[in-house]
Amino acid sequence: MHVMLFDIDGTLINTRGSGLTALRLAFLEGFGCEAPAVIDTCGRTDRGIARDLFLAHRLDDSPENWQRFHPLYLRHLVEQLSLGNGHVLPGVVPLLESLSSHPRMSVGLLTGNTPEGARIKLGHFGIDHHFGFGGYGHQHVERNVAAESALAAARQRLNGQLRLDRVWVIGDTPRDIACARHIGARAVAVATGWHDRESLAAQQPDVLLDDFCQAEDWLAGLDCGVA
Repeated sequence: MHVMLFDIDGTLINTRGSGLTALRLAFLEGFGCEAPAVIDTCGRTDRGIARDLFLAHRLDDSPENWQRFHPLYLRHLVEQLSLGNGHVLPGVVPLLESLSSHPRMSVGLLTGNTPEGARIKLGHFGIDHHFGFGGYGHQHVERNVAAESALAAARQRLNGQLRLDRVWVIGDTPRDIACARHIGARAVAVATGWHDRESLAAQQPDVLLDDFCQAEDWLAGLDCGVA
């Protein structure tokens, strides 16, 4: 059994900034102040991003402030996605259909989004039904800890029958590659996000794709005949 752990933003979809806009609007509504002009979001968890916003404005990084911020963010996210500016990235739909229908594939998420945020984004684009488990960014500041959660969820789903050399972390940032190394998994990097092929190649992923239209050779090399 192979386990596929997908990142969302820049890997499966491009929201055209809907998430970042929703974040800024939620912070303004909830705390009455503008978010910083530059926010590092690539490959990070929503909880870690919120922490940085709180600290930048001398707000407590507390559960209470997080609980104030998060529902506002989700509401604005729905509104921003409804504007219709985003899209599913090339090759994603046929890849997910192939993987999720294969009896020797288990498809999940390893994302910095919260579970609710992930559901909203993937549901908006009609691809949420492909994912049965995951590791998320609602509790953990560090992406690597979310990776540990995703691996634990995969192990539970497979009743402990999991081999690390058949676990694949699939994402568009160097942080996704680092997550794969952190949990002993293999890394698939796709150059559909903010990082170009050269910067991803420097991190030495096991597989490097321009987009998922190039996934055939990778899948053909697996031992379960997906391609």
